[in-house]
Formats: sequence, structure tokens, C-alpha cells
Amino acid sequence: MANDRPHASSQSTLGRRLWWLVAGRAAAVIALFLIGTAWKSIAPGVAFVKPGSSTVPVVLTVIGLTALYSIARLTWNNFLAQARLHFFLDVLLVSWLVWITGIAASPYAALYIVIIAVAGFFLGSRDTMITSIGSAVAFTACASLASTRGVSSEVTANAIQTVGLSDVSFLVVGLLAAKLAHRQRVSDVQLAAATRSLADLRALHERIVESIRSGVVTTDLHGRIYTFNAAAEEITGYRAAEVRGHDASMFFGDMSRQINDSMNAAATGKVSPRFQADCLTPNGLALRLGFTIAPLFDESGETSGMVITFQDLTDVRALEETSRRQDRLAAVGRMAASIAHEIRNPLAAMRGSIQMLHAEMDGDTEQAQLMEIILRESDRLNKIVADYLNYARPRPAELKNVDIKALISDTFKLLRNSSEIIDGHLLEEDLPKRPAIVSGDPEQLKQVCWNIARNALKAMPSGGTFRVSLQQADDNRLRVSFIDNGCGMAPEQVEHLFEPFTSTTGGTGLGLSIVYQIIRDHSGTINVRSREGAGTTITIELPVTS
Repeated sequence: MANDRPHASSQSTLGRRLWWLVAGRAAAVIALFLIGTAWKSIAPGVAFVKPGSSTVPVVLTVIGLTALYSIARLTWNNFLAQARLHFFLDVLLVSWLVWITGIAASPYAALYIVIIAVAGFFLGSRDTMITSIGSAVAFTACASLASTRGVSSEVTANAIQTVGLSDVSFLVVGLLAAKLAHRQRVSDVQLAAATRSLADLRALHERIVESIRSGVVTTDLHGRIYTFNAAAEEITGYRAAEVRGHDASMFFGDMSRQINDSMNAAATGKVSPRFQADCLTPNGLALRLGFTIAPLFDESGETSGMVITFQDLTDVRALEETSRRQDRLAAVGRMAASIAHEIRNPLAAMRGSIQMLHAEMDGDTEQAQLMEIILRESDRLNKIVADYLNYARPRPAELKNVDIKALISDTFKLLRNSSEIIDGHLLEEDLPKRPAIVSGDPEQLKQVCWNIARNALKAMPSGGTFRVSLQQADDNRLRVSFIDNGCGMAPEQVEHLFEPFTSTTGGTGLGLSIVYQIIRDHSGTINVRSREGAGTTITIELPVTS
């Protein structure tokens, strides 16, 4: 029979089992000693030990060996050799017990079978057979020595038969234990191979998932996240440890309808529909995500969760919005020249005439007051036309090194002296001490700050706090944040905020369109985060001059 010795990879398992062997042997000896003592008290006329002999030395020897076994387990790393030594000494100890308790009639002869059976759990099949043969030889030797030295008063055919049957039982148990040991070793090898294969497959799966450039999120049936790949971390800015166990709605909003549509499509074999959702990064920047949902099946084919794959559509969406704005701008540009002649020139003539008439009238008359109203409205109309032309035909930016910090400070000085400031307005600046240099057109950047500031004040008609902060962002860029706690905007308003003639404060609707155009011409980005009743934050990022 082949020797199925424990493989090197199972040494740690064998080492743990040795502790159980040491403790189990000590417990068994103590239990046998207590049972023997109790039996003496119950049946004093019956003794298993021959006159002049005692089991106490055996018990003391086992206690001493237990201490030695424990020290060896901690200092000797050859666990297989230790296990062989254990069973060799166990056979000798049981032979000693058998010698002092009546040889063939000894009840402790059954311990040989226990040793052989236990050896099958610790040793290979060959070592188990050697243990069974050794037990038979030791038992037979004890019986033979007892016969030759006269220890046994009478050796009969029954005694010989008992010894023979015991030896046969030892060998049979040894064969069975060796067979079980062989099967156990084969099973261990197969289990180890399956474990390695499963680990390799899992590692391959993880590498594939991590290599996918789309975000991949797996959830349970309740929508709680339990895997979050590297691309998902990169897109959203969140780490897997931060979102594990949270609901996926933190990224995709309420998905009840989307889940139903996706599950119905999967059940009917149709292509899974695509959806879009807005979410915020940890830094507060808005992202547009395009995602699909697919069911996740377990080994039995039951649906155990969902797989959500998503991509960042923010840049694509920005390009689409830019394309739409460019189309509008092209149409506006074609109309700009005619508007300048058809509206602005007649307006100037009308204003000049009204001024002349107004100069000849008494200022307290009702007609003079009406003419003042006409003059104010003509100025307002002229400003609308000027904004319109600035948007349609902006002058080219004259780029130079600009200290954006100083520019913001100047704008806030003008703003504090503006007629639009009321007692309830509070202006705050969070600016660094050192200059922050960017490449830009000073006048255009001032216009950006002024337009955003005026919009913020209009969103706080009853007062509020308007705050600006300047800090270093990633990728060698400066981030300027304009924050107000005004009335805020609905998502639909934010969606169209930078489109021309779209106003949330009652103006011409061109101020933020011009802001967007200027920031784009400066190779910057602008992002808006707003909520009705909770204020608005506009974040601008500009490249730093190297």
C-alpha cells in the first residue's frame, strides 16, 4: 500500500492536531485512573492489577511525557516525527499496562485498537499499518514473556486463542484505519487542489473586474453595496471601504423603476436599458453617470443581487452642452450685426431727443418724470443689447499673468460699496496670503467674479452670507468657490443655468452665459451645486501658470 504521508502544506494542520493528541491522551489517562479507583471502591473484591503492581507509575509517566510533548511541540518543527514518536511510546505504555494487569485478560488491551484508530488521523497509511503490526507484536511479546517467566499461572488454549484473536483484530483495525487514512489524504489533496483552483479563479476574476475601465458595483437584493472596483473608485472619488454596506442609491438615486425595467428585460432576453443619474463626489463636484443594471445569480441560479456597471458621462455631457451653445451662438452671431443697427442706433436717436425735450421742461412736472422713466428704460434696453453683443461677439481674451487673489479682493471692495448691498448681507473672503497666479484676461475674469457675485446677492433679497474661497486643487489648478445661502435652484434650473436668456434672478439671462464662455476660453471648468432653500455653490477651476 502506498505511503500517503502528510504533505508539507499540511504540516500546520498536523501541528494543531498534536495539541489535541497531547491533551486527549492526558484526559484519557486521568479518566481511566479515576474509573479504576471508583471501581475498586464499588467492587473491592475485583482487581485488574496483579498483586504487587500499580498503575500509578504509568499515570506519572504519562504526566511527565505530556510535559515533554508540549515542550517538543513548541521547539521542534518536525511534526510528523513527533507524531510517530507519540504513537511508538503509546504502544509501549499500553503494553506496560497490559503487563501489570493480566496480559490476555487485561481490559487495557482494547487501548491498542484506540491507538491504531487514532493513528489513522495523524499518520499515513503505511505508518498506520506499522502501528497495528507493532501493537500485535507488543501484545504477543507480553503474552510470551509472561509464559516463559511463569508470570501466568496457566497458559491454556483459550489464552492462546485470545492473543491470536486480538492480534487479528489489531491487524484488521489497522487495515481499515490505513484505508481511511489513504482516503483522507486523497481527499485532502483534492481539497487543496480545488482550493488553489478556486483561489486562482477568484484572483483572475478580481483582476478582470479591476481591469475593466467601467465602474462595477455589486449589491445584494436590498441594494447594499458589497464590491466596488478600482474604476468605480476613480470615477466617484469614494473608496470601497467607505461605501461597502451603504445603499447604491447614494450614487444612482431611487432605482426602483430602473430595477424593474432591467429585471423585465433580463427575463425576456432583451438588451438591458441604459439610465442616467447625477451624483456628487466627496469634493462636492457633480457627475453625470450612465449605468445599466443586471441580475446577479448564485450557484443555484437564484437571483442573489445586482451588478451595476456605469461610466462617467460628465465630459460627454459637457461636450454636448458646448455643442448646443455653439449652435445657439452661431445663430446669435448672425443676428448681432443687424440688431446693432436696427435697435441700438434708433435707440440712441430716441434717447438724444428725449434728453433735449427733458432739458426744456420743468423737472417737477408729470411730463418730466415720464421722460426720466423713458431715459432709464432706454439705458436698461441699451445694456441688454450690449450684453447680447458681448455674448454673441466676445472680444478675444488678452492672456497675461494675473493674481486671481488680488482680482477677487478688488471685486469684493467694489461689491461692498455697491448699492445692491443691504444691511443683512455678509461678505466673507477665504483667500491665501501668497499671490495665486493664473494665465488670463484681467477684465474678463473681473467680469466673471462680478456677474457671479451680483447673481448671489439677487438670490438673497432679504440678506444672507456670500463667501468666496481660493485654494489649490489637484492637477496644478486653482479652485475658486462662490458660496451663498440664498434661495437656491431646482435641478431643472441648474441644468439650463448657462444657457442664454435663462435667468433665475430676473435679469437678462446672459450674465452666466458670458461667465461660462469666459471660463471655457481660459481652459477652465465651472461646476454648480444648488438645492432649493439651501443656497448655491459655484466652483471654478483655472490652470496655474507654470
